[in-house]
Amino acid sequence: MSQEHLLIEKLGPVLSLTLNRPESLNAFSPEMILGLKNALTKPQDDEDIQVIVLSGAGRSFSAGGDVKTMGQAGSIQVYEHIGKLNELILLMKDTEKPIIAAVHGFAAGAGVNLALACDLIIAAEDSKFALSFSQVGLISDGGGSYLLPRLIGPHLAKQFFFTAEPIPAERLYQLGAINYLVPVEKLQEETTKFALKLAHGPGKAFGKQKKLIEQSYTSTLEDILEQERLIQTLMVQTADHKEGITAFKEKRKPAFKGK
Repeated sequence: MSQEHLLIEKLGPVLSLTLNRPESLNAFSPEMILGLKNALTKPQDDEDIQVIVLSGAGRSFSAGGDVKTMGQAGSIQVYEHIGKLNELILLMKDTEKPIIAAVHGFAAGAGVNLALACDLIIAAEDSKFALSFSQVGLISDGGGSYLLPRLIGPHLAKQFFFTAEPIPAERLYQLGAINYLVPVEKLQEETTKFALKLAHGPGKAFGKQKKLIEQSYTSTLEDILEQERLIQTLMVQTADHKEGITAFKEKRKPAFKGK
């Protein structure tokens, strides 16, 4: 399956989404954002899809907003465009399937924030990130003002937003914002391997755990404790839990089905 600005491929239990505007370093377009929203809506009810991988075609992951078209849109158009981007970010956080960003080359502006909105980031060792909004007199959009400080703290987040300095992937890895660093020539191979590993795990448990972690930012400890109690009551009835217990007793690796 494909469309002009987004390539969509189902690789067994893994849904691969590839930003496909390589001539503009995969800068966002309305079609791309809409395509991502549509593509992320379908896996919600598709039990065959357990993991989603987001990557970029060509030389880079994504340059974020398309600088070539900036200044052409009026305030109302900008308001509506960012509203669509906001819907995408919220959908990514609400989707009960792990989303992995595979980043190579350059990620800039909202392209960085798109990666941060994923659940895990695997990056090429030589990749670079830049929160370049201030270079064109703008603030962050795409949730960066929320996502980045929670990963690296407010002082460093302000530094990176204010200076727009390119940040080597190695530094973000050391700060805990990137999960894995791999050689660029092995990025696709290692990402696929890791995605398949997750895809053969207890998918429902992953989805509920993701949801609880997201809710923890705006909940009290008491709220999360109660949610854990309620959800665990349901989880002990799942096929994956029963398989996990059986596999433990039989001293073998569990064969989870994500159910």
